[in-house]
Amino acid sequence: MVSAETAGKATACSVHKKFSRMRRGVAVNVLSANTGAWPRTLIERRQPSSLLMNIQEASPTDAPMIASVLQEAAQWLISDGKGLWSTAEFSLERVQRDSSAGLFHVARDGDQLAGVMKFELEDAYFWPEIPLGTSAFVHKLAVRRAWAKKGVSTQLLSYARTLAQQFGRAQLRLDCIADRQALRNLYEGFGFSLHSVVQIGASSFARYELSTANQ
Repeated sequence: MVSAETAGKATACSVHKKFSRMRRGVAVNVLSANTGAWPRTLIERRQPSSLLMNIQEASPTDAPMIASVLQEAAQWLISDGKGLWSTAEFSLERVQRDSSAGLFHVARDGDQLAGVMKFELEDAYFWPEIPLGTSAFVHKLAVRRAWAKKGVSTQLLSYARTLAQQFGRAQLRLDCIADRQALRNLYEGFGFSLHSVVQIGASSFARYELSTANQ
């Protein structure tokens, strides 16, 4: 996915405080690592070949591995002729900042980090017309090639929906380059509906939304 750097320092601090206040509730309701209890939706969405991921908010110490996952994804897209991100976007300093702000969430298979995403409460760049406090936004969803087509993306999206519910957000929103049909199929197959296609600069972006009430 494509995302502009929408959260400034003030926004990052605000989001971090909100995540910190809810972290205990998220650990229990979104994922209970100690008991192995997962939301029903995460289990129902898995495909037969899927692996059950341990998904949780990243810690600052995860930053190097998060940067590695994102850089791997960016390089793979470039080599496949579908460049989406620049590897320069994912400097350790930038990822460390966002991880410290509580924006990154990670999917683990045992002690291996298989996928990542950013979960944000504001996106004035891609969704300037959306009232504050009504939606949550997914960005930078990436999965290591070794875990491709194993249901990691779907589980991350399920987690994001549950997290959005806990923040009282009625909609979960995301975007992608409009001509990336495989990515759009993934989102639509999960249950996202096309909201609109918008032109930003030289690129067209498909914007999707999902009611967090849908299970």
